[in-house]
Amino acid sequence: MQKTDEQTANSLLDGWNAPPNLVTYARIALVVVFLVLDIMAGPYGVDNPTLRWVAAIIFIIAASTDKIDGWMARKYNQVTEMGKLMDPIADKLLTCGALVVAAAFGEFGNVVWGWVIVALFLIRELGITVMRFFVMEQPGGKVIAAAWPGKLKTVFQCVGLSLLLVPLWTLAPGTGPNPWWLTAYTWLTQIVIYVALVLCLYSGAIYLINTFRKPAA
Repeated sequence: MQKTDEQTANSLLDGWNAPPNLVTYARIALVVVFLVLDIMAGPYGVDNPTLRWVAAIIFIIAASTDKIDGWMARKYNQVTEMGKLMDPIADKLLTCGALVVAAAFGEFGNVVWGWVIVALFLIRELGITVMRFFVMEQPGGKVIAAAWPGKLKTVFQCVGLSLLLVPLWTLAPGTGPNPWWLTAYTWLTQIVIYVALVLCLYSGAIYLINTFRKPAA
């Protein structure tokens, strides 16, 4: 028996105001505040290091609340279709927004390569989001919950972007070459982001295979 549009809508709206979902909505609001401060701070926070520190802290808080709403939903049996849909969307708004600003500011080193990295992230993230809506609209469709490769990708993505956002250069001496620890920090940041990119593409392929694979006869 196929679901009607009204039944699908009701299923999605059930529990929309559950506490875990309210945490997710708050995280989306934090995304807006973070992006405004990050842009105002300028590339690497040079225009205003204080705003860059605040933006980095807000990003870390917003990223950390992802675990809080998921934990609340499972502990109190408040897992909803709305939560399964909005939670990954909140993650994507946060991480993709940070990636776009970083690329626009040339914070990935080579500007062209930085936009290539961001494009690969965006194609995967936006593609999977569109696919979620597509599957949800199908008869008997359900929201696709995040699988472990996607969750691991989010962890590396958030850690890498957090490292990138923190203006650790403000703690280095004002003159002379960069200290060794700052160079090591920069390399670590790049490595974590590249691992996130690999996991991003891998998890995207897994989503596609699991969604469109025909069931065994």
